[in-house]
Amino acid sequence: MKTKKIVLKALLALTVSAFFFSGCRKDRDELDSDTGSSVDNAFAEAVYDDAGIMADQAALNGELDSYRSAGDESFLLSTCAIVTRDTVSSPRVLTIDFGTANCLCRDGRYRRGRVVVTYTGNYRDIGTVRTIGFDNYFVSDYQVLGTKTVTNQGINNAGHTWFSINVNGSVIAPGGAVFTRTSSRIREWIAGENTPVWNDDVYSITGSASGVNFSGNSYTAIIIAPLVKALNCRWIKSGILEYTPSGKKNRTVNFNYSNGNCDRYAELTIGTNTYIIELR
Repeated sequence: MKTKKIVLKALLALTVSAFFFSGCRKDRDELDSDTGSSVDNAFAEAVYDDAGIMADQAALNGELDSYRSAGDESFLLSTCAIVTRDTVSSPRVLTIDFGTANCLCRDGRYRRGRVVVTYTGNYRDIGTVRTIGFDNYFVSDYQVLGTKTVTNQGINNAGHTWFSINVNGSVIAPGGAVFTRTSSRIREWIAGENTPVWNDDVYSITGSASGVNFSGNSYTAIIIAPLVKALNCRWIKSGILEYTPSGKKNRTVNFNYSNGNCDRYAELTIGTNTYIIELR
């Protein structure tokens, strides 16, 4: 009888302990429900990705992208972007000028200022380096600073052209908060390489980034399943990113929320909780 009471007490203690632990874990998960910094990270990433896409489109018939056909140039740029090419200087220079007032582009974002691209050769040539910089450039009233460097590394074992991409920059919010970003990525051209138009191109992206978010906390962002970017879609269509702000849980961002369709939603998991986030 005495043994039975001891066993019952032990079971009760374990039950209470498990309940307490579960409750604490739930409380911690509920307290750590910040989804905004993950959305901010996706926005900062998109800003630099878009600059690269615009550089491609702006040079449709220039030396940089001579394989492109004309007629598709306006997907992001809109009618108020003036594109000029300096084909004399070395390296060559291409400038995309949106003017000094906000211009509504075809992707739904407002832009003003200039994107300045220097390049050493044709986009397809091994070793070609493109350096993208910004001159008083704003996207939806967020100022974009820094540089993005894209280097053609040739053909990989899968027979695809691949590029190394490095970003060292910052995005300043309208209220003055700063989001810094340093990233190193590999971009593989997985579809559309053999066609003359740009809007069937699809890239697979791997790599990592780090910096300080708008709240002043450091973060890391690591791609754990390749991000798939189709140039005819504003959003990442699939892939998984692990985003970790300092002192907080990992956030797993799954861009395959809608099974590879083009939309602005992703699935964000923090601990035991899952949220649907809307990208901007």
